[in-house]
Amino acid sequence: MPKVDLYNMKGETVGQIDLNDDIFGIDVNENAMHLAVQNQLANKRQGTQSTKTKSEVRGGGIKPWRQKGTGRARHGSIRSAQWIKGGIALGPKPRSYSYTMPKKLKRLALKSALTSKLNDNEILVLDQLSFDAIKTKQMTGLLSALKVDTSALVVLSGKNETVEKSARNIPGVKTAFVNTINVFDILKYDKFIITKDAVEKVEEVYA
Repeated sequence: MPKVDLYNMKGETVGQIDLNDDIFGIDVNENAMHLAVQNQLANKRQGTQSTKTKSEVRGGGIKPWRQKGTGRARHGSIRSAQWIKGGIALGPKPRSYSYTMPKKLKRLALKSALTSKLNDNEILVLDQLSFDAIKTKQMTGLLSALKVDTSALVVLSGKNETVEKSARNIPGVKTAFVNTINVFDILKYDKFIITKDAVEKVEEVYA
């Protein structure tokens, strides 16, 4: 069972915490993580691109010249794809790119991402996280105390408006809840900061 240091808000080590092997100690499956990131990026796509076919382009209702006798190629509409200002043949139309992943694969990817963070010593566990007021300075002070000078994902056990709003103006810092963490965010941010309560919830939900 892996152990990590437990920090207070001053950046001091106040003990250690055991992490669940089934979540933080599995064999990392890079393929599962790749598929999960692909899925999330695909689900974010709007799919609103659109082009007009020749039936949708204004004009072209009359045959440009008679079929035979002119010496020119036969045409039925000046809005065909080969004409300037004509329609687009086989162009993109609005569509949905989203699809669902199997639940077991999704869970495997999340566990692999958490394990990889632990293996890289990028997980920081706090005994608690709360501020008395909404102040960006307090969050920057916490990150400085923890010696975090890169991007960070801060995971909370539940809604905490003071922490969320204190962190939202800091570039490279994002807050999330146990039920909203995902593989893309875990891998995107360099440090994974999580409260002790949130660790217990993660182990309860994903074990």
